[in-house]
Amino acid sequence: MSESDRAREEAGGRQADAGQADAGQADAAQSGAEPERTVEPLLEPRDGLPPLVNSAEALEAATEALAKGMGPVAVDAERASGFRYGHRAFLVQFRRAGAGTVLIDPVACNDLSGVDAALAEAEAVLHAASQDLPCLAELGYRPRQLFDTEVAGRLLGYPRVGLATLVETTLGLGLEKSHSAADWSTRPLPEEWLRYAALDVEVLVELRDVLAGQLADQGKLEWARQEFAAALAAGPQLPRADPWRRTSGIHRVRNRRGLAVVRELWLERDKIARRRDVSPTKVLSDAAIVEAARAMPSGADELAAIAGFSSRGARRHLPEWLRAIGRARAQPDRALPAASAPPGDGPPPAHRWQERDPEAFKRLTAVRAVVAALADEHSLPAENLLQPDAVRRLSWQPPSDVSVTAVAAELIGYGARPWQVELTAMPIAKALLRILEKGDE
Repeated sequence: MSESDRAREEAGGRQADAGQADAGQADAAQSGAEPERTVEPLLEPRDGLPPLVNSAEALEAATEALAKGMGPVAVDAERASGFRYGHRAFLVQFRRAGAGTVLIDPVACNDLSGVDAALAEAEAVLHAASQDLPCLAELGYRPRQLFDTEVAGRLLGYPRVGLATLVETTLGLGLEKSHSAADWSTRPLPEEWLRYAALDVEVLVELRDVLAGQLADQGKLEWARQEFAAALAAGPQLPRADPWRRTSGIHRVRNRRGLAVVRELWLERDKIARRRDVSPTKVLSDAAIVEAARAMPSGADELAAIAGFSSRGARRHLPEWLRAIGRARAQPDRALPAASAPPGDGPPPAHRWQERDPEAFKRLTAVRAVVAALADEHSLPAENLLQPDAVRRLSWQPPSDVSVTAVAAELIGYGARPWQVELTAMPIAKALLRILEKGDE
């Protein structure tokens, strides 16, 4: 039996087992008994642990194997976001019937355009694709077709959509997740980590097939296709305006001069982290930045006495921290940051609506109620039925002509997909009209 035949046979057997398990759970539910769950630990890749691809020759051979494979390709990437600066990939995994599993070291092989060409016609199966697509694109791999198992799980109404949970629930297999937060920039990569990474794509296509069947059964397959297409079409996210305002605990800084200290320390920390290629929080914690902004130290001794600045890593940069604080002290009042972030082109925070604009708050409450009821009816999270930002924007400034057509046009402008517009435009328009009619009485 060939490798691809064996893979298909094993996949079919596992899916049949999963179907039998689902049937048993349904019978137990009807009888009122707790369903018994048997979970088989997934400990070893079925074809053994493949060698790490870390040379041009090995990459060429792996690319050729993937090109000769069949059907969808499972894809994953491991990053080191809590250890290194940025979100680049430090290991990339592929698995395809007929090719087996391929583990690529993107530090040694940082151009995957050949793999991209070889898999141009293959559907890529990822879990939480929005997290991995950007770092894969940096390496030259940009799938044209996508199936996101996390998004599929959300549309199907699964209460927990982590990869391990979905694999356990649908396939009856237990995935080990102990290395999910490891420093994947470590070299050489331990064999145990490589085994973990290989198992992450081991049954991803099988999971995709089960979820696709359930989407079809619930009439949600077209919804999923639209979501996957939107994920592929999304470009890189624009940098946030004033990212330093996301410093944890910044609400404890009560004046604009203190906010200037937060800003200058955050920018200095980011510059050092980028230069050293480490996570910014490895250089200096958010808590330390906030405490310095509250204490406003004037010298090295005062600064070093603040918790967070006494560590070895932070002390080595005391001169830079002092210069950053000095810049904040010297800034004229007109250059100090505003007490709160500028509103931009969107509505203000929703918690201020009731006081600032009671009518807008009524519209928001009504639209949220419509979306929540529809989401419950279709067994999916409200935020997957309609993005909260679209709900806020439409409620804050509804169209002057509150018709189904006008509401649909607004939702499309806020990025809603056709399936979302079809479900929500009419009931939202009716809810807004009811509020308008009451106001005219």
